[in-house]
Amino acid sequence: MNKYDRPLPTITTTDKDFWEGAKRRELMVYKCLNCGRYYFPATHCLSCDNPKMSWVKASGKGKVYTYIVYRQAYEPSWKDHLPYNVAWVQLEEGPIILTNIVGCKPEEISIGMEVEPAFEDITEQITLAKFKPTRS
Repeated sequence: MNKYDRPLPTITTTDKDFWEGAKRRELMVYKCLNCGRYYFPATHCLSCDNPKMSWVKASGKGKVYTYIVYRQAYEPSWKDHLPYNVAWVQLEEGPIILTNIVGCKPEEISIGMEVEPAFEDITEQITLAKFKPTRS
């Protein structure tokens, strides 16, 4: 693992299963046990108001919903990583996840671009779920 010099997420009891899935190279989302809708994250179903949710493995397939490329570091720890992108990826199951697109140049990213997971081990506890373009 390389030295990671940017802020890391804090694992909570609410999202612990997501991070454990990422370590296994699985993208986890919440599924309503009543109506079957998928969410990321969720504490209850926004469709049927059911509080019974379960973590399930998502396909990982998705499309770039929107994105931005930063060319200025608004947070000092990012100054050596410019330019970098922040993207919203809509998963095949429906939820939208905040992430980064890797494996391509910033100018190659486009809305609607098909992507798949690209996991990056950061620490013993943290594996980040990023996305890369799907190559046909």
